Amino acid sequence: MSVKPEISWADFEKLDIRSGTIISVNDFEKARNPSYQLEIDFGDLGIRKSSAQITSLYSKEDLLGKQILAIVNFPKKQIANFFSECLVLGVYGENHQDVTLLSPSLTVKNGLQVG
Repeated sequence: MSVKPEISWADFEKLDIRSGTIISVNDFEKARNPSYQLEIDFGDLGIRKSSAQITSLYSKEDLLGKQILAIVNFPKKQIANFFSECLVLGVYGENHQDVTLLSPSLTVKNGLQVG
């Protein structure tokens, strides 16, 4: 596995990574790959939606109330009839299908920035 090209600090600063809490989880029937539709509370930033292919490791019950990290400044992306408003972050497993979500090790306020 190779390392991606080096980026500058300014490139990293363009990413707005925030903490949020998953407040609703639904099956995403129209997605090509098994996915959930998530609603995530980012505190003062409001509630945003995301589509996530995380069904192999997480049940809907596991996800409800879970704090996660997500990039909130990507443009909206349409997936079937759904608009994803943020990108939930996770680590790919060896098979590149299982995704383990990134989350704070302690509870933090929703909407705080990663830096």
